[in-house]
Amino acid sequence: MENFRIEKDVLGEVKVPADKYWMSQTQRSLENFRIGTEKMPRMIIESFMFLKKACARANADLKKISYKQAEAIARVCDEVLAGQYTDQFPLSVWQTGSGTQTNMNVNEVISMIGNEHVPDANLSPNDIVNCSQSSNDTFPAALHIMCALEVMRDLKPALHHMTEQFRRLEKENEGIIKIGRTHLQDATPLYFSQELSGYRSMLEHNEAQIDQALSFIYELACGATAVGSGINCPPEFDQAVTGLLAEYTHLPFRPDPNKFHALTSKDACVFLSGALKALAANLMKIANDIRLLASGPRCNLHEIDIPANEPGSSIMPGKVNPTQCESMTMVCVQVMGNDAAIGFAASQGNFELNVFMPVIAYDLDQSIRLLSDSMLSFTDHCLNGLKANKEQMRKFVDHSLMLVTCLNPVIGYKKAAEAASLANRENLSLKEAILQLGYLTPEQFDEYVDAEKMINK
Repeated sequence: MENFRIEKDVLGEVKVPADKYWMSQTQRSLENFRIGTEKMPRMIIESFMFLKKACARANADLKKISYKQAEAIARVCDEVLAGQYTDQFPLSVWQTGSGTQTNMNVNEVISMIGNEHVPDANLSPNDIVNCSQSSNDTFPAALHIMCALEVMRDLKPALHHMTEQFRRLEKENEGIIKIGRTHLQDATPLYFSQELSGYRSMLEHNEAQIDQALSFIYELACGATAVGSGINCPPEFDQAVTGLLAEYTHLPFRPDPNKFHALTSKDACVFLSGALKALAANLMKIANDIRLLASGPRCNLHEIDIPANEPGSSIMPGKVNPTQCESMTMVCVQVMGNDAAIGFAASQGNFELNVFMPVIAYDLDQSIRLLSDSMLSFTDHCLNGLKANKEQMRKFVDHSLMLVTCLNPVIGYKKAAEAASLANRENLSLKEAILQLGYLTPEQFDEYVDAEKMINK
């Protein structure tokens, strides 16, 4: 039989498993919100630990709690950050929209473990661990800390890795001419390295957009307490906490200049999610281009070869599919869906508080994590082995009718279009059509029609 202890709160008595470090509010949440399988992200708990540690130290400096209490709190936070007690944070995403129950779960666990470590610390969840704070400002602050940490630790390194791989491919494929395509139709030629440079530039623009979004994520709600007025909080608290957070994380956190905005608006999260969606849109385009360019190998474009990582069919022997492309495009779809949910959730900032924060946290965590993992996988298992099929590219260039574009200044658009139409209709080469129409001599055609001369380097 499972052993229980009795915890008491203003609503009465609650049975809590004896081996757990949480108290009544966590237990009530577990019992009242048996919804889904989605749990609060690990990173939101880690962010709370940075925040609670900073709040404890700031409170001690401001004489709100003792240094012994602050050190006891900080010790537990460091232990959780080191990977201990992960099973003590079990709450569902689908709880109170302010995240109060997760804030109290953190406060309760820190109190119990801290008192176990330092019996005379006399920690309590509300009066000591939550001193100068409210769930209404700690959850949005932890949400922003989570986003900043995950972007800097995971997303940007993955983005740099992918960008550098495209830079390597550009250099490796210099001088290879291929036919361009617009509207899925033949267009004028370009260098393969130029096409690759477009993908690299997309990622560089995405990074700049994410950096711009981070400038707002770095603003924290600390010091706002319940409604933004800062009740029960020293006026110096916000600067003290964000300064300590900057020291702990090496990220430039600062107080939101308007605490009422910090509680009711989640526009920084929407802005960041929009930047993630922009990245997802570019990754979708890149993955789709690569799988189309690799399509074949006998009956389609086959301008590039990508690694054969696993068998592609349970019935067709020897078939290899662009699985990394397919995986990444599914991730992009999920990120775009998350962005829609985040935008809608952020619009629900009724009066002084947004009450959709747990789902915003869950979706942002998932979007950042999926994009980071997907870019690493795609780079290592697809881009790393991508090779140009030079013969196929040359074949398409030689057979393209759009080389006629370079004759516009020589014979005019109308005659050039007539020659292209004749060549297509009669299955002639462009040169044969031009000669048949008598617009140029063979020597003139060879002089003017040169794919390399059509490309601005």
